[in-house]
Amino acid sequence: LARQLVDLLPFKLTKAQIKVIKQIADDMKSNTPMNRLLQGDVGSGKTIVALIAMLIAIDNGYQAAFMAPTEILAEQHYKTLAAFLSNLSVNDRLLVGNQRTKLRDDILEDIRRGSAQIVVGTHALIQEQVAFAKLGFVVIDEQHRFGVEQRAALRAKGNNQTPQPDVLVMTATPIPRTLSMTLYGDLDVSIIDEMPTNRQSIKTILKIESQRSSVYQFIKEQVKQGRQVYIVY
Repeated sequence: LARQLVDLLPFKLTKAQIKVIKQIADDMKSNTPMNRLLQGDVGSGKTIVALIAMLIAIDNGYQAAFMAPTEILAEQHYKTLAAFLSNLSVNDRLLVGNQRTKLRDDILEDIRRGSAQIVVGTHALIQEQVAFAKLGFVVIDEQHRFGVEQRAALRAKGNNQTPQPDVLVMTATPIPRTLSMTLYGDLDVSIIDEMPTNRQSIKTILKIESQRSSVYQFIKEQVKQGRQVYIVY
């Protein structure tokens, strides 16, 4: 499945992505559970790297879980993964808190049976009633939004199997290597330091309080052009 996906991609993986995939694959071959931090800017291609790793786990008879901090982000990841998987025989499910009881029960049963091969969700993934048949790979997006206990709780869904599930945590926050060892001393670090070709540049701009009116004006102009604006407090 992993090879099929790579062959079907409408773009070529970057050298940095290939390097990181090899690091992850080498970890997955080990008898020691993987604990790896994947760092890369927005748009660097972390999600496709995570998906290829999840497919390697599925190729070896395991399930994979992908946990995001909010329902909006979980749904976004689910749609992204579903698009990549559209031509592959992979059963991917979305588990979030606001689903209807009948749908939720169907998803939980799918997970218990093992027919749900990739499960994308929020904290709902670590609730007591969630029981994986054979969890082998865990992806946690926006690592800083989760605590160590939550990461451990998701790994524990592997039902004390041997070896325990491999864990890949992802962040777009630039973290110097020395600081990353302080914050995530139990994690190996992989960095995607190359952006895909033709990728739009990401601009980060700091404005101060006295410039608030100009920021609002900029927002109005962007909305008029059909773009979206997110305001986070």
